[in-house]
Amino acid sequence: MTAPPLEQPATVTVPEAELAALRAQVRTLTDRAELTELIDRYITLLDTQDEHGFDDTWTRGVFTDDCRLEFPVGRASGLDGLAAFHLEKKSRFARTHHLASTYGIHLDGDTARIRIHLVASHIHHEDGPDPSGRFDIGGYSEGEAVRTPDGWRLRRWRFHLVWSAGAGPRPGPEPRALRNSQPRPRT
Repeated sequence: MTAPPLEQPATVTVPEAELAALRAQVRTLTDRAELTELIDRYITLLDTQDEHGFDDTWTRGVFTDDCRLEFPVGRASGLDGLAAFHLEKKSRFARTHHLASTYGIHLDGDTARIRIHLVASHIHHEDGPDPSGRFDIGGYSEGEAVRTPDGWRLRRWRFHLVWSAGAGPRPGPEPRALRNSQPRPRT
């Protein structure tokens, strides 16, 4: 019994210019996927950052050391205190749920301009201005991301409020007083 002859693979010659264009296209698609994942990670962390106790390191996976953020509830610069800033704002509510869509990503080498639409629901604490009621917001965020040795990170980020419904936030407790007793997840 003889084995069937093996077919020789076809040799394809691709012009260098076409190959370079394909490499550039793959790079653009990869960058866009990584930037989308960065924004998705941040939006998810807005709701989950403190599920297992206060963690002041999560911001390093999202922002640059020299980041600048602007929100209707305040501004922050740099990584020092940035996790506490987010937690203090979130602590004004019992729960939050953020949804992002319509990603506009404009690449320019190692820099990207980003704009997303955002809708968020905030559930009041039982002793809040509207016990168990909601404060809903809608608007858009825009900013700049840069490529770093650790991947893409946000350098500037700003939320523009377009609409809101329901009673706004109340002052919250100190971030250290929140969920310190919850165990950290095992890794």
